[in-house]
Amino acid sequence: MSRVRRVLTALALVVVSLPVLTGAGNGNSNADAARAEHQRIVDFWTHERVAQAVPRDFVFDPGTGRYTPAHHRPGHPGGPGGPGGGDGDSTVVTGDPYNDGGTVDGTTGKVLFAMGSSYYVCSASVIQDTNINSSLILTAGHCAYDETNGAFASNWTFIPDYDAAPAPLSTSSNSYCEDTAYGCWTATALVVHSGFATAGGFNDQAVAHDWAFAVVGDGGNFGSDDLVEDLVGAQAYSFDAVSIDNSVTGHAFGYPAAQKYKGNDLIYCSNTIDGDPYNDNDTYRMNGCRMTGGSSGGPWFQNFGGGIGTLISVNSYGYTGVHAMHGPFFNGNTEDTYNAALGATGNTTVP
Repeated sequence: MSRVRRVLTALALVVVSLPVLTGAGNGNSNADAARAEHQRIVDFWTHERVAQAVPRDFVFDPGTGRYTPAHHRPGHPGGPGGPGGGDGDSTVVTGDPYNDGGTVDGTTGKVLFAMGSSYYVCSASVIQDTNINSSLILTAGHCAYDETNGAFASNWTFIPDYDAAPAPLSTSSNSYCEDTAYGCWTATALVVHSGFATAGGFNDQAVAHDWAFAVVGDGGNFGSDDLVEDLVGAQAYSFDAVSIDNSVTGHAFGYPAAQKYKGNDLIYCSNTIDGDPYNDNDTYRMNGCRMTGGSSGGPWFQNFGGGIGTLISVNSYGYTGVHAMHGPFFNGNTEDTYNAALGATGNTTVP
């Protein structure tokens, strides 16, 4: 692999109430426990804590051949990349605000989570699923699992359509989640692949498996519990890798929060897709994309139009000095992770 300095771009149903029967089993107590845990996480994310959250990105040190965490001051995130704008080709979008509407506005959101005593931000998307009482959220592996210390994230929260009403990072009479357009959905399970969990650090093995699925139950504002896709929709997906010969046009979305980006706007890139030559073409590359830290986990689409498309990857990493976004191939391992998430009742690592 070329010795370049690498940095992760970390990029209404009517309900009829029935009487509760004494001694009806533990179903109601399980539901009560789930609601209590959801509320605990919602209460955890105060405006003050959110203000301390930074992108989770890493710097590649060519001298040691290791990735090390980048250091950000809360409220002053840094990271790779640079300003957006065109590269002389009107068909190429390198990191501009998305203003064309459609389902993608709602299905793409901001993620908050904790690892140890640190608070982080990422991006994610609502993906179609067959669950009746829960939803699946697609994000990056490093936005759900600490690959170095071998631990899942805690207090994991998804906020759809965040730029419709970015919450103020200051004192408010409302909770942080109540200040957003739809509210928050919290994870009951996080599911990653063992290829990521056993990588021992953020390395070439990790980036090839850098996807995760979060199972979220009811949530939201407006005084009622809803599944997130009932409010904002969900996106289709494919677990077949696409061609890397520049014949496929991709669209990448996220909430970058470094350099000129403040994490409040839905940003996108568009360009043809090829392979990452510095990683033996084992991951995707979208040239020209300058989204920065905080966009990690944001969705990649093919056949995108009218705000909908087919999910094929997520924002994963970038290289300092190289204007491109990279993401993992979706494949059989991704499908196995997705299928495990459909039935997951707790954090899961897929063999």
